Amino acid sequence: MKKIIAMFSTGLFLVACQKPAEPPPPPRPALVTVVGKSAENNSMVLVGEVKPRYETNLGFRIGGKIIERKVEVGSFVKKGQVIARLDAADTNLSAAAALADVRAAEANRSLAQSEVERQRLLVDKKFISQSSLDKYEAQLKTADARVNQAKAQAASSNNQSRYTALVADRDGVVTQIHAEPGQVVNAGTVIAQIVDAKQMEVLVAVPESRMANLKVGNVAEINLWADRTKEYVGKVREISPAANSATRAFDVRVSITNADEAVKLGMTAGVDFTENSAEEIIIPATALTQLNGKKSVWVIDKNGLANPREVAIGQYTENGIVITSGLQAGEMVAIAGVHTLIKGQKVKAKIEAAL
Repeated sequence: MKKIIAMFSTGLFLVACQKPAEPPPPPRPALVTVVGKSAENNSMVLVGEVKPRYETNLGFRIGGKIIERKVEVGSFVKKGQVIARLDAADTNLSAAAALADVRAAEANRSLAQSEVERQRLLVDKKFISQSSLDKYEAQLKTADARVNQAKAQAASSNNQSRYTALVADRDGVVTQIHAEPGQVVNAGTVIAQIVDAKQMEVLVAVPESRMANLKVGNVAEINLWADRTKEYVGKVREISPAANSATRAFDVRVSITNADEAVKLGMTAGVDFTENSAEEIIIPATALTQLNGKKSVWVIDKNGLANPREVAIGQYTENGIVITSGLQAGEMVAIAGVHTLIKGQKVKAKIEAAL
């Protein structure tokens, strides 16, 4: 009896010493968002400067002293109109000398021709040998070559005389003047700049992150800062093949297809590149993490369990990160504290506004 009592007492003591089982930890609160597809109008508005399509720097093809300038900054000129003139005294003398050389060469050729004809008569009568005639015929060929040489030099001298007049190569407006009458200039020195005011465009710098969908021929909307109420139609004409080394942006030229008199050179303009609308899955940047070197997100299932999932990402936008694969609309992803979650962990979802 005593043994039974002792054993019963020992059992009660052991039961009293055992700790009660701990309840499971409560679900961890987690801020999540419900993934949804959104039709994004991926517009990109950049600021640029109005530039001419054609901009020509004009200079004389020869050196000399400027004796006349016929235009001023702001003057409208036509193709072939004289812009300035050089002193043509020296070139005129050179042209006259070249013409005199042509006449002398032609006289020598005429004499050589007559001599050859006489020698041929003598050969026919057997008074001289054929070798003597060959010598005179060679002299005639030399005279012909000298005539051609003199004519070429005369043509060059005449061109030099015409080069003393600087003419416009297109219709346009004079935007710069770099020389005045009395100034001696070298060949190629820029005298004036002419731009085609009828073909205007906007030069903008596009960030490299936004170049993927930009192509020649894309349509854009243009607004001048001087009058933002009026819209102009733009079309991407040229995209630089290389980024600027300082800004890492690409120079893009957008033609203004309906430019009017209100569009002035050097004005500031806003260019809105409107891309095609597309349904995309976008998540906040805070939802993205990296597990084992792979881009991942924490998906919360209907039972409140958190599990990582690898995803493929697209471009970064103002609203977040585009997910190209790995997520479906309607799923929940954690957007805060993603670095502290554990696979299979129970969470209490607190839903933020859906994207």
